[in-house]
Amino acid sequence: MPGSTVRKRNRSRIVGAVALAAGASLVLAACGSTKDTGASGASGASGAGGGDGSGKVGVVLPLLTSPFWQSYNDYVPRMAKSEGVDAMKTVNSNSDPSQQITDINNQLNQGVEGLVVAPLDSAAIEAGLDQAERKGVPVVAVDVAPDKGKVAMVVRANNVAYGEKACRYLGEHITSGKVVQIMGDLASVNGRDRSEAFRACVKKNFPKLKVLEIPAKWESDTAASKLDTLLNANPDIKGIYMQAGGVYLAPTLQTLKSKGMLKKAGQSGHITIVSNDGIPQEFDAIRKGEIDATVSQPADAYAKYGMYYIKAAMQGKTFEPGPTDHDSTIVKLPSGILEDQLPAPLVTKDNVDDPKLWGNTVK
Repeated sequence: MPGSTVRKRNRSRIVGAVALAAGASLVLAACGSTKDTGASGASGASGAGGGDGSGKVGVVLPLLTSPFWQSYNDYVPRMAKSEGVDAMKTVNSNSDPSQQITDINNQLNQGVEGLVVAPLDSAAIEAGLDQAERKGVPVVAVDVAPDKGKVAMVVRANNVAYGEKACRYLGEHITSGKVVQIMGDLASVNGRDRSEAFRACVKKNFPKLKVLEIPAKWESDTAASKLDTLLNANPDIKGIYMQAGGVYLAPTLQTLKSKGMLKKAGQSGHITIVSNDGIPQEFDAIRKGEIDATVSQPADAYAKYGMYYIKAAMQGKTFEPGPTDHDSTIVKLPSGILEDQLPAPLVTKDNVDDPKLWGNTVK
């Protein structure tokens, strides 16, 4: 799986890709991971509206204070319509894991026959998943994989690759010196994956770089305050990796500007900055030379395939690990859960104007 009105906890999950046509329907492949096994006893079949995929579907959001999740929220009704899913009005959990469990329970009490949830906390979400399983309601997790619990599919990008791409970009543009990663919430598998991958990649491939870390919990205020303190002690920082541009872009640029450290790419003293999300604001910052790159999370594809997989689950369909027919790969996580890892391209000044990027299709 990136503050809010409750605890200013911004969580953006991280993950972006080539925009997929909203009206395109997904055809199950004759072979490979998208092949329908037709298992009549699949999870959720008992609450699947007669096995035809009909019935109300609840959609639970983690927050709406990030441009990424605002875009995802806008895509949900459009993708639900294109996939033939009867989605209810989305529910915003306001960055509160406890509220998210309550939201799930409320949706179940309203008689939904499927749930699409973007978990805030990989461990805490188990309570909500257990509630759904007891009622025979299938769940698709979007952006963040649960540590435990039953889901029909996780729709997510490879967050390990996020950290590695950021590491390699910085390592290829900075020969030596200090770089900082502004981390997400380590209670989320997204924060853990990105942080550990970045750290390990730098250690293995770019030993002349020294990594400094800011645990910011997807909170913009925390990121700004801790970055300010870190820059006071380390004015020679040469690179920054922001794990969530939707949350960290504005405070990072504001902090650098206030210290006279925001230099455009190509200027002496420019700090190389790589982000995650793929929101329009990041693209504008790349065009201005304020940041250098971002990994584009597929907000559109998250909504599209969240709807696709919940309909399939309500019909009792199951899937297998392997390549799909939509340029992704389904993998089995250590927990045994299946995850469709959607592509998430690196965006730089060379491809920032690509009209296929979802961040260039929204206003």
